[in-house]
Amino acid sequence: MKVLVACEESQRVCIAFRERGHNAFSCDIEPCSGGHPEWHIMQDVLPLLNGRCSFKTMDGIEHSIDGKWDLIVAFPPCTHLAVSGARYFEQKRKDGRQQQGVDFFMEFIKADCEKIAIENPIGIMSTYYRKPDQIIQPWMFGHGETKATCLWLKNLPKLEPTNIVDGREQRIWKMPPGPERAKERSKTFPGIAKAMASQWSDI
Repeated sequence: MKVLVACEESQRVCIAFRERGHNAFSCDIEPCSGGHPEWHIMQDVLPLLNGRCSFKTMDGIEHSIDGKWDLIVAFPPCTHLAVSGARYFEQKRKDGRQQQGVDFFMEFIKADCEKIAIENPIGIMSTYYRKPDQIIQPWMFGHGETKATCLWLKNLPKLEPTNIVDGREQRIWKMPPGPERAKERSKTFPGIAKAMASQWSDI
């Protein structure tokens, strides 16, 4: 499959699909931290969403996608959408930042692709768009932590838990403030990435 993993610098989902033999690419305006620049597109993802495109990966190699992507897995920024930042919502509505976040999220909904998954924390998109198809937790996939994560799915099955574990705590939420906190909080847990690749491959 041709797979676009949008707004992912960690490459965890991209790598999981690559390990299963798919032609997967991560895309983000940030450089990748997953160790595979040959699979990472460092640019605005919007021009790529409908496929039929050309792009360069970080190693300078040109690639072309003929036709549509077979699957898009998107992680649009949640900074202005998640309920964890509700105390700033009034200011963000006034200055337009929240609407920008909503509009960007909806670009993935409108993408010309038959199979789409969009991930975001619990937030305002349940009201602005619709309720998610599924809410998952890391502890369903081998990680003893809590982090409610919403999935909006198009022509994809809900993820089935792969390894339900105990020891559930909010490790990411408890991280101290710092320049890497937001990036670390946004990384997909490896168990969830592997579940996406195994359960959404060749369907």
